[in-house]
This record gives sequence, C-alpha cells and structure tokens, in this order.
Amino acid sequence: MSVFNSIFGKSENQSSSTSKINWIPLKDLGQLNEILTLSNEKLVVIFKHSTRCSVSRMALKQFENEFDLEDKVDAYFLDLLEYRDISNEIASRFNVHHQSPQLLLIKEGKSVYDVSHSDIDARELKGKL
Repeated sequence: MSVFNSIFGKSENQSSSTSKINWIPLKDLGQLNEILTLSNEKLVVIFKHSTRCSVSRMALKQFENEFDLEDKVDAYFLDLLEYRDISNEIASRFNVHHQSPQLLLIKEGKSVYDVSHSDIDARELKGKL
C-alpha cells in the first residue's frame, strides 16, 4: 500500500489504524466491468479522490475514520488526477455527474447512491445498505 501511504502521508512507523479500509486501487478501465459483475453479488463503493484537493483529503480522512463496512462492501479507490479517463467512464456508465471527491455505491450494476464533498459520510452510507 505504499502508493496510498505516499498520497495520505502515512509513514511505515504510523499505526495501521489510520485507515480501516482495505482499498482496491482502481487503475484500469477493465476493472469497471469487474465492478459491474461483482455488484450483482456484493455492494461496491467507489471513492474518487483528487490528491491535490484539501477538501477531498478531508472527506477521505473522515470517511476512513468512520468506515466500518469492510464485510459488507468492496471499496475501490480512484486517484482521479492520474486516471481521469476512468473517472469519465464512471460518470458515463453510472449516469452520474463527475465530482471530486465523490462516493458511489454500486448495486446490481447501477449507482444507487452518489454523494460528494461534505455529504460523504460513512454512517449515511451504512443507512443505505
């Protein structure tokens, strides 16, 4: 997870309690097909993050601190600055407007919950499951 550590400033000596989420890096357009298939069996969360945005960083940290759904959802993380083409495809496939930061809940191939900025809340997400 060194990519995430460098993004979020976590050093090797810091506690692993910084993030409760076992993020799956979203780095390939083909993974969207996997997400569509997987979402028929299990809920999928996609977190779109701008590594240059302090609002995005704050939303991510708060979401990670509140998240306790590891057994209920698979969580994908998208660095939208590095993978803008994937971000654009997410907007197209799931019929959502591009936002940053943005959280989508995918169920049965559709985005059933889509929030951004300060509306990103793990407790609110839990109520949607």
